[in-house]
Amino acid sequence: MLTLAARMSRAKPSAIMIVADKAKQLKAAGRDIISFSIGVPNFLPGPHVYDAVREALTKDSGQYGSNRGDNALLDAFLKHMEEGGLTGYSRNNIAVAIGAKHVLYNLAEALLDPGDTIAFAVPYWTTYVDIADIVEAKAKLLPCPASQNYKLTPAQLDAALPGVKVFLFNNPCNPTGMVYTKDEIAALADVLVKHPDTWVICDDIYNRMVFDGVGYHNFVQARPELRDRVIHVDSLSKTYGMPGWRVGFVAAPEKAAQAIVTLNSNHITNLPEIVTAAAIAALSGPQDVPKQKCAEFQAKRDQVLAAVTSIPGVVCPRPEGAFYVFPDISVAFGKSHNGTKIANDVDLCNTLLESKGVACVPGSAFGEPKALRISYTCPTNQLAEGLRRFVEFFAELK
Repeated sequence: MLTLAARMSRAKPSAIMIVADKAKQLKAAGRDIISFSIGVPNFLPGPHVYDAVREALTKDSGQYGSNRGDNALLDAFLKHMEEGGLTGYSRNNIAVAIGAKHVLYNLAEALLDPGDTIAFAVPYWTTYVDIADIVEAKAKLLPCPASQNYKLTPAQLDAALPGVKVFLFNNPCNPTGMVYTKDEIAALADVLVKHPDTWVICDDIYNRMVFDGVGYHNFVQARPELRDRVIHVDSLSKTYGMPGWRVGFVAAPEKAAQAIVTLNSNHITNLPEIVTAAAIAALSGPQDVPKQKCAEFQAKRDQVLAAVTSIPGVVCPRPEGAFYVFPDISVAFGKSHNGTKIANDVDLCNTLLESKGVACVPGSAFGEPKALRISYTCPTNQLAEGLRRFVEFFAELK
């Protein structure tokens, strides 16, 4: 009998994509659907990126490239890091990948043996648990409910880290949009110094999408002695409106970066030349599009927050980055909408989609079943209409 590998029984399709696909199917069937589901920025990079691609096409060598990444791309990313306050890294600390998700998967392969423990806060990005399951690592989940602003406390971290091989930290956070302040980062960094046997992976892909003057801060800035075990993950997808180009980066101690290079040599070989050209242009060229979009997202955040907090009983900590709002909607549980009982977050999201044509992702996909995620990257007119329907839905609950 032909069978698949046992690991495939642990691999699950993305919960986010399941919702997004259902919304697409309903739209294809003629329904008026507004999607707050998938986390795509919904803007395109500046024209200089496409100019660089066209020029690269005329010079295409057709050859294999570097497993680490083109030197010009590595240098562009190093400069990008320095502008964000991360200095002292060299090309030997950097490697590229097919998006940040690929970086995270490769890091799991490089750092975690079966039975090792990886810890991260809840709510979490769905892929964290999925990757841990595939590589047979144990996930230690650190609950951070709305009552503590979806943020990890130093005491929680200190209690959790003994025996943990990898601590994975997401800031700004998907799905909550929460951003840790400079003082909060410093307090967590003080804890990490006490646990020298733990690798620290910082999923920083929203680091240029921070609002309200809070700023992006990181553990290495707070405690430089952590540099030899902190790994930074970044991507072009969110900042530059380039999710489909699939360009991710890792900045790490040399042995960890080299591990990614080795895995690349067996997985992807290299980024294509035209993708490399686009990435260099995005990182090195004008930054007006990312800055403009960050300001637009802040305004949209305010619009969404005003709508969801107007609903009696809905609780929502104020997000200060990314493009997500993560309200606690458990006030709706036990109620009905036009005769349909709402027992949990999945019921609510299904009923909301069927009755109002608004697609949101259930919070249970992120480990928090009291909530749901709103991604507010759709056009402004769609956002306003989707929020109107969202508020109307709650008003109709009985």
